[in-house]
Amino acid sequence: MAVQHFTPHGMLQPVPYHHVAVGTGTKHVHVSGQVARRGDGTPVAPGDLAGQVAQALRNTAVGLAGAGATFADVLRLTFYVTRWTPEKIGDFMAGVESVAEEIGLPTPLPPASLIGVEYLFEPDVLVEAEATAILD
Repeated sequence: MAVQHFTPHGMLQPVPYHHVAVGTGTKHVHVSGQVARRGDGTPVAPGDLAGQVAQALRNTAVGLAGAGATFADVLRLTFYVTRWTPEKIGDFMAGVESVAEEIGLPTPLPPASLIGVEYLFEPDVLVEAEATAILD
């Protein structure tokens, strides 16, 4: 396997993701920011953060699969969430948990960052997810 995830002793624990990923492969896969849109552009889950997180992750899984990768190959996830407040973590994690088994998302997650932003490219987009993976 090209990716090893771990959290060294002395780093903040518990968290729903590993702090470190080591990649040893040679093929890099970058999935651009995925949002809650179907392939035809139809919005999914307007106004529902959990639903949008779930769809963004589904779309990320499709992008990874297109490159021959899965979430097991992911070095890092980055999430951008509009008008972020700590009170939104429950809805955010509900979205992650609702699709984890369906898309093969490991628990804990690969190293991940959640970045609060004022807005994304369209007013109805509440979250965007990016993934970086590596393959042998």
